[in-house]
Amino acid sequence: MKKLFIAAAVLALSACSTLKSSSDFDPSVNFSQYQSYAWVEKNNTETEYHLDGLMDQRVRVAIETQLSQKGISKVDKPNADLLVNYITKVDKKINVDTFNSHFGYNPYYGPRWGLAGSMQTETIVREYEVGTLMVDLVDNKTGKLVWRGTIADTVREQSTPQERVETINHAIGSVMMNYPPKSGQ
Repeated sequence: MKKLFIAAAVLALSACSTLKSSSDFDPSVNFSQYQSYAWVEKNNTETEYHLDGLMDQRVRVAIETQLSQKGISKVDKPNADLLVNYITKVDKKINVDTFNSHFGYNPYYGPRWGLAGSMQTETIVREYEVGTLMVDLVDNKTGKLVWRGTIADTVREQSTPQERVETINHAIGSVMMNYPPKSGQ
């Protein structure tokens, strides 16, 4: 029974492996000094892309949960060690695949017959969207970016709010796994 549970857990984790996460940080920073955070206040401009209200709430709750699990507590902005912000973007990508096929070749009919046939070319064009979410942690005293985590994946529609919450929690968990950075990373 235990082996069955482990196999199911490995299968579930491998099914979520399409997310591409990375992080970057200032190696001169001692990350153990950061014990509190506050959110950067968003400036709403018409040219920026923003998540809808529910998605914004889901992202914020997921980030707050991850920071809380790392022992970093939410405080007022003047008392915060870190300022937290996230940025989203969606890029359209195009995938073009071309396949050539040759019909009618038969080597048993000799050189003249063996080259008879027709060539067909099929091209498939697929357009898709890649969503990227970046989590920024800024030192509140210096105003410098000290850590950025990025996660990207193909945008898929989820049909229920629970699926949306699970997707956001998984994505934020993947990107925040790299915070705080380990020495030598």
